[in-house]
Amino acid sequence: FVAESPLVIGRALDAGCAPVSFLMEQKHIEGKGAALLARCPDVPVYAAELDVLTQLTGFHLTRGMLCAMRRPKLRDPAVLLQDASRVAVLENVMNPTNLGAIFRSAAALGMDAVLLTSAGSDPLYRRAVRVSMGTVFQVPWAYLPEGWTELLHTLGFRTAAMALRDDSVRLDDPRLAAERKLAVVMGTEGDGLADATIAACDYTVRIPMHHGVDSLNVAAASAVAFYQLGKPAE
Repeated sequence: FVAESPLVIGRALDAGCAPVSFLMEQKHIEGKGAALLARCPDVPVYAAELDVLTQLTGFHLTRGMLCAMRRPKLRDPAVLLQDASRVAVLENVMNPTNLGAIFRSAAALGMDAVLLTSAGSDPLYRRAVRVSMGTVFQVPWAYLPEGWTELLHTLGFRTAAMALRDDSVRLDDPRLAAERKLAVVMGTEGDGLADATIAACDYTVRIPMHHGVDSLNVAAASAVAFYQLGKPAE
């Protein structure tokens, strides 16, 4: 995968990701990239001026640095969930910008892990990593198998589907905060959660809204839900 910006690269290195090579603006070799390069003395470094890098990559490198890194081994969701009490489940979330923003909110607002279905965007897609500010390397994540609601229930989690239904309870319903283990389940952009997923969850939950607004972008909704239902700050 490709990590972009010194902050993101540093967090990937902190998480144990192995660098393959760097591509950066010439000025950053002895500038803001120097500390990172010192951590990776045997890794090749390719440098050029910004206009050349833009032609090479096809986009403007706002932070002037990329690092190709080896993907970490995928985690077993059952193992990941053993010590967790608050998790986010993302069903087919496709937009990498939304995915990155959700990870950043999950890190900030007390979620122990993020679980994804295989049809969604890759958390290590370059834009998802950058928008997350590298929190994809700080919040544990895993892909879920088919029949994942049963897995969560077997591990002691109650599931809360974020959806607008006649039987939806408010996000601030005290029963939700009182659950010892809770999974906040969010759906894809546009269509939301599948009917079968909602039916398999223990709660259907809505965010109270005003002015006739009936929905929020999934990244915005995740921040609201995680703030209300995540673990309190220490």
